[in-house]
Parts: sequence; structure tokens; C-alpha cells
Amino acid sequence: MKRGNRKWTWAVAVLVILLGVFFLLRPKPVQVEVGQVTRGPMMVTVEEEGETRIHDHFIISSPVAGRLLRLHLDAGDRVRKGQTVARIVPAPLEPRQRAELVAQLDAARASTREAEVEVERAHSEHEQALRDRTRSEQLGAQGIISREALEQAQTKETTARKLLDATHRRLDAARAQEAAANARLLEAERGGKEGTVVAVKSPLNGKVLRLLQQSERVVVPGTPLLDLGYSPQLEVVTDVLSTEAVKVHAGDPVLLEGWGGAKPIRARVRLVEPSGFTKISALGIEEQRVNVIIDFVDPPGTLGDGYRVEARIIVWQAENVVKLPASALFRHGESWAVFTMQNGRARLREVRIGHRNPSEAEVLGGVAVGQPVILHPTNQIEEAVRVRTRAAAH
Repeated sequence: MKRGNRKWTWAVAVLVILLGVFFLLRPKPVQVEVGQVTRGPMMVTVEEEGETRIHDHFIISSPVAGRLLRLHLDAGDRVRKGQTVARIVPAPLEPRQRAELVAQLDAARASTREAEVEVERAHSEHEQALRDRTRSEQLGAQGIISREALEQAQTKETTARKLLDATHRRLDAARAQEAAANARLLEAERGGKEGTVVAVKSPLNGKVLRLLQQSERVVVPGTPLLDLGYSPQLEVVTDVLSTEAVKVHAGDPVLLEGWGGAKPIRARVRLVEPSGFTKISALGIEEQRVNVIIDFVDPPGTLGDGYRVEARIIVWQAENVVKLPASALFRHGESWAVFTMQNGRARLREVRIGHRNPSEAEVLGGVAVGQPVILHPTNQIEEAVRVRTRAAAH
């Protein structure tokens, strides 16, 4: 009996030792961070820095060469239509300059005469095409000519009418150029007289945004003098990557943040410009970018021209979607997958994903609301690996 008891004692001892070794050598559970599949609102945005600007600008320039007298205006001053904003003592008109201005006027007059001839010819062609169309419609009603011949006559008349309209517009443009050339010559000849001062007047009511020239100096024709804003309407312009611009459409809501106020300002996309441009990023990489023009919905408050804002353009949003943290996703073959946590073990689940933003992803299938998912899964996480949350590890 004593010998049998001793054998049982040794057997139990060996079993305890083996169990201890097993538990000591067994891999410890991998500590993980856990998120959850939830239901709620979600939005997808395109985010870029932007800048405010006055919707309508007008650059007032010097009409003649001469000495600009000091401007007695400051940025922010309001001006009225017809108010003198600058004065220039014109330089004497040299024979070469006068000859150039006369040549420009002669060229403008020749363009006007040429445009008048084009109008007369287009008018005659349209009258003939109109008569042909009327005759063809009468013959078509009697079944004498084919429908195709009738359509050709109608198309010819429509084309002739559009050509006539285009020649009238060219004539108007030529007459405007002739009047401008004549005004430049008269202004230059008047300015050549001793003691003459040319007054540069504001063409409209507005506010001075910037003084491009303020101190007395010599200017040439076309020198910008000041930037005049003639509309109180502010807008925001932001440039986005062309790959993001294709997602943005007119009417998309925008949140303007980082402007200095406590709350975002609501706005809306007015225009995605149809052409892009190349811009060098801070890392020296060439990027194709597109300007997006945004109008304010809420009052802009104390924002002015040229202020910095952060624009969040909402390209998609929904109030009640199933979603999970984007950091739980990883590629599994051609699909997306996550690791869920069940009974202390990791379980691989393929999921179908819809819209995504940097922090969340819309779930279309594969997991249910309330399921825990492992965030930032590492190479240690595999199917059926024992895991425990970091909170449980402490």
C-alpha cells in the first residue's frame, strides 16, 4: 500500500511539473488595442488650405507716361465713381511716341472699316439664305423637294445668321479699339502741354484694397496704381489635387475652420475650375492642382481680403451608416479584412467597404454592429492567436 501511494504521489508531482512547464512555455496573449463597429453619422471630405478674396477686383493703371504724384489714399478707404484717385504730370510727347500712337489709331480705323465690310457681306449672305429657306419650306410643304434639301436650306440660314451676329460683335470690338486709340492720342497730346496734370479717376464705387504705388515716382503707360474692390462679396479660393478635384462638385457644402473664430463657418462650392496647373509641393514634387471657388453661406464676420482659412469640402455624408475605425483595416488578397476578437482569440473576417475617410470606413458587410475589432494589427496577429486588450493587461 505504501509503495502504491508513493507511485501516485510521484505521478501527481510529475503532472504538476508538466503543467507548470506548459503554462510557462505557452506563448503569452498578444496585447492589442480594440475598437468597435458602430452605427452613426459619417462624412468624406477634401481638406486644403484656402485664402479669402474680394469677388470683384479692378486694377487702376496709369494712362500716360509721366511723374506720378503721391497718392493721398490708404488701404480700406472708400472711393466714389468719378473721384480722382491719382494725379500724373505727363512727360512731353516725343515725335516717335506720337507716330506710334497715330499708327495705332490708323490701324484701329482700318480694322473698323474691314469689320464694316464683313458685316455688309454677312448681311447680304444672310438675306439670300433666308430667301432660300423660305422658298424651300414652301416647296417642301408641297412635297416637291426632299426633306434633306429642306434641312440643308434651314441649316444654311441658321449658319448665316450666326455669322452675321459674329461680324456685328467684331465690328463693335473694332470700334471700341478705335475709340481707345483715339483717346490715347488725344490724352498724350494734351499732356504734352506745360503745367498739365492728368487726373486718374475711379470708374466705379468701391474700396481700396491695396496701394500698388504710393510715393512719387516716374511711371509708364499701364503701370498699376491701386487695386480697387467694387463688391462687398467675399469668396474663398483653394487649390486641391486634380485626383481630389474630380470628387468635388458645385453645390457641395464646405466647413471653413482655422480662421481664428470659435466655430466653423458654413460655405458652399460655387465652381471647380475646368483647367489645372502645375505646382511644386514643399517636398519638391510636381503636382497637378485645380482651383475650387467657394462662396460663404454664413456671414464671414471679420474676415477680409487675403485671409487664410482651412477648407473642409464635404463630398459625401450620411447620418446612419455602419462604420468601423479605418486603422483596423488591412489588405487580404484582393479584399479588405479585419481581425475581430472572440473569446480572447483573433478571428479573421473579410469585409466589404464603402466610403472612407482618414479615421473611419463605411461597412457594407462582413461584420455586425457591436463587434470588437483589433486596431493597428501587427504581424503577430493571426487567425486564432490569443489576444487581450491593453487595458486587461494592467
